[in-house]
Amino acid sequence: MGGFTLDDINAARKPRDSWWTVFLVDPLACRLALLVANHTSITPNGLTRLSILLGFGAAGLFATGRLAAGAILFYLSFTVDCMDGKIARLKGTGTPFGLWLDYVGDRVRILCCAFGFAYGQGASVYWITATVVVLVDLFRYINAPQVNRVREATRTLAAARAGGEVVFVEDVLRLTPQSRVGHLVATHDQPLVDLHRGWRRTFPWFDRFRIFLVRHRVRTHVVGGIEFHAAVFVIAPPFGPWAMVWAAGVAGALVLLFEAALVYRIWLAAREAGRTVPKREKVLV
Repeated sequence: MGGFTLDDINAARKPRDSWWTVFLVDPLACRLALLVANHTSITPNGLTRLSILLGFGAAGLFATGRLAAGAILFYLSFTVDCMDGKIARLKGTGTPFGLWLDYVGDRVRILCCAFGFAYGQGASVYWITATVVVLVDLFRYINAPQVNRVREATRTLAAARAGGEVVFVEDVLRLTPQSRVGHLVATHDQPLVDLHRGWRRTFPWFDRFRIFLVRHRVRTHVVGGIEFHAAVFVIAPPFGPWAMVWAAGVAGALVLLFEAALVYRIWLAAREAGRTVPKREKVLV
């Protein structure tokens, strides 16, 4: 049907993603996406629906106490979930409804797997664990769009104070070293704004850490929702129900820690945008 190559699939990946996806899912998901793109007419929404069905299957296995099998099916569900976006970007066949389906499908999968696990184990500690898993997941995905809104409002304020177009240090540092130099040359007449000056003073090692992750296509939010799901529903189940309880507690605490750090960072940025005058900054190239 198509003459796509693995390079085409790789080009359709997200510019940055979770480390779990980059290293432990994409190597399989990209190759499966290549087969789907070249040999089937399956749409991105079709893949999303398949992912949801596999998620229901994982929930059923958790509910019957077959935790290791549930972990395998959950991993496959997430792998298929990672394919739909690649196919959509590759073929241009994504739809606005697909965004809703993908988001809601993920939440339903987590809820069903969490309470399927609790039902299969029966004891109250497992029901509490399931509730914690669902609440942490919901908080992460409710907080994310609000953080993005604050970030955009902060950047708009900084640009307004500058009186025109600006270049944000944060955007420059997200680029590869090769494209970073060219970007700075192309925008040399625009003021360079560092909204995260306070963050860098507190964590001076952060820029080098970010650059290292960018080179490997990994986002700086090291423990987020995806890593949380992987810890609870893929890594822990083969070790038994108590491993899932511990995974939910430890990984959940790390998620909340990273969310708190993110909120602190955007608070510092908002404060910086309201009180600083843009000027040329030294950027780590």
